[in-house]
Amino acid sequence: MSRIGNKAITIPAGVEITISSTNEVTVKGPKGTLARQFSPLMDIKVEEGILNVARQNEQKHTKQLHGTTRALINNMVVGVSEGFVKELELIGIGFKANLKGKVLELIVGYSHPINIEIEDGLTCEVPSQTEVKISGIDKQRVGECAANIRAVRKPEPYKGKGIRYKGEYVRRKEGKTAAKKA
Repeated sequence: MSRIGNKAITIPAGVEITISSTNEVTVKGPKGTLARQFSPLMDIKVEEGILNVARQNEQKHTKQLHGTTRALINNMVVGVSEGFVKELELIGIGFKANLKGKVLELIVGYSHPINIEIEDGLTCEVPSQTEVKISGIDKQRVGECAANIRAVRKPEPYKGKGIRYKGEYVRRKEGKTAAKKA
């Protein structure tokens, strides 16, 4: 029994969903449009502002797809109505971020600045030199872009320096002892 797959998705006002005969779901909302192809093993139906996903059989593969399909459609609905945001913090002396058009320039302790191009469909903001905000309607692309920025300089456990998600806890380690005991 898929608990997530059986949950109904309520469609908010201003969001329009169309389903083609090949199970391609298109979601239009105030923030944009998303489309995705789903497995023909899923029955996707919209009735009176509520979307339901049902599976055709009880095979293991179909059960696995059931919850995933429902979660992806829900993320599409939330994305076009509200959008997704990932916030990053730069922690370290001299660490800073600048936005030059669609290019994010990171100065994070290397001998040269790191330039990351922000892809179309995503917006990047730099509220302060040590904060970066990535936002967009596609949850996967927002998360992937934030992960790529974080991968430039992951937070290290000894001093805690690096790029981390806002509110992320970095487990600290104790360094070497100052003098050996004889």
